[in-house]
Order: sequence, then C-alpha cells, then structure tokens
Amino acid sequence: MFKSPLNRLSQTSTHLIKTTTKTSRTMSSAARPTGLIANSGIELLTFGTPNGHKASILLEELKAAYGKEYTFQSINIMENIQKEPWFTKICPNGRIPAIVDHDRKDFAVFEGAAILAYLTRHYDPDHRFSFADEDDYSRAEQWIAWQHGGLGPMQGQANHFYRIIKDRIPYPTQRYVGETERLYGVLDIQLQDRDYMVGPGRGKYSIADIASFGWVNVSYFAGLDLAQFPNLHRWWNAVSQRPAVKKGTEIPSKSQLVNEAIPERLETDPEFRARDEELKKAGAEAKKLFDYKFSAP
Repeated sequence: MFKSPLNRLSQTSTHLIKTTTKTSRTMSSAARPTGLIANSGIELLTFGTPNGHKASILLEELKAAYGKEYTFQSINIMENIQKEPWFTKICPNGRIPAIVDHDRKDFAVFEGAAILAYLTRHYDPDHRFSFADEDDYSRAEQWIAWQHGGLGPMQGQANHFYRIIKDRIPYPTQRYVGETERLYGVLDIQLQDRDYMVGPGRGKYSIADIASFGWVNVSYFAGLDLAQFPNLHRWWNAVSQRPAVKKGTEIPSKSQLVNEAIPERLETDPEFRARDEELKKAGAEAKKLFDYKFSAP
C-alpha cells in the first residue's frame, strides 16, 4: 500500500503535446469537456503527458488485474481547459491529471503521486502494484518523492530548453539536460542488480516504477540517449511491453512523444529529422561550452 500524496510535478513538457483525436477506453466525451460525465466509478481527467500517463497506466493495470472500469475525458491543456472553474474545483492547481471517485461520494484527487496512492489504497487489495511490507512501502514512497522532486521537474525543464525554446540558450540547455542525465544515472545504478525499483530480491513492478516510467518513456525529447544507461534501458523496455502500459500511454490519445514513436518520425518526417539533427548539435555544443562531464549519483 502507498499512502502519502507527495507529487507536484513539472508541466513544462506539456508544451510538446500535439493535439490529436482522442480514443475511447471505457467512455469518453466527444465534445469539449465542460464538466464531469460519469456518475459511477473512477473518472479520469487527463492529457497525454508523462504525468497524465501515471494515472492512466495504473487505471489500466487495475482494470486488467481486478476488472476495475473507469471513464476518462481529454483535457486539452493547449486550450486551457484545466484552468476553467469546473476543473479547478476538482484540481485547485489547474493541472492534469485529476480523478473523481464517484463511488466514494465524488471524492476528488489531484497530483500524480496522490492519485497513485489513492488508487492502490482503495482498489489494490492484493498489493499487486503496491506493498504491504512497511519497509518496501517506505522505499516506494522515497522513490516517488525522488521522481516528484527531481526527475519530473528537471526533465520538464530539459524538454523546454532543449526542444521547445526558439532562441537557444546554452547554459540552461546543458544544465537541465545534464541534471536529467545524472538522475537517469541514479536510476541506472538502482537497477543494476534488479528488475524493478522496489521490492525483495530483484524487485516487483509497482507504482514506484509507474511514477518514473512516463518520464523515461519520453527521454528522447529531452535529448537523452537511453543506450547510455543499459540497466535503465532494460527496465524501460520491460515496463513498456506490459499490455496495460501500452494501453495507458494511449490515453486519451496515441502519443507522438514516446520513445517508440521516434524511429518512424525520423524516417517519415524530414522536417522533424532536420530539426532533431540541429538540436543534437546545439546540445553537444552547449555541453562543450561549459565543460560538462556526466557523473552519478
């Protein structure tokens, strides 16, 4: 079990999102959301970002494990739907994701870590994605706090300064890409003799993994090469092959940001490929300019 709502995650990478047609998992609204649409079960308000994928992945895992159905709505952050009064009543911070549990008096939960905690506390009785052992419970808390305070915010800034900003600024480019690399190095060390981040022996897939996976799953957009981190790459590949993870990362629509989408984009989109080559060159020059050297931890 995981209890503590720890997360206040960076939303910087949401600038990368391309508007796409949403797909249906259990039920979704075809029109621009203006309020809640369900009256039972979990209702997820989300968009296709690393933070949004935390909630949708776990909901898909709970659906596969326990038959727990859920409803979702696509909250297009490019249209500022998340700032509208009906949404901020659910999430005062005006960010996705958020959930409403209609089976528990419409109880609302916002922030990714709090959602992971809430869903496993109430809907994971067999601890398939959480922990009954108090020490492993604490270890999961620690890694989710680590993701909340480090990986998400730093990679969000790396996304912005490496991929988004029009006027290239070398120092923050190497600063945030470099710090994200350091954090990837920390994960790589943690996974050097285990399959998952927390749990006895080689570990057990859990919400500790789900919390970080969404960010690692868009590493390419932040200018990081997973091949530099063999243990982390192995972990990412294993988690990404889970059926519920595949489904969860397509909620509310199929993402063009995830690592698996990149090879096709490089092959079929000349503009994307040319821009990507420019970014790699600029990133390397920024590191050289400030004599950046990778180290972890």
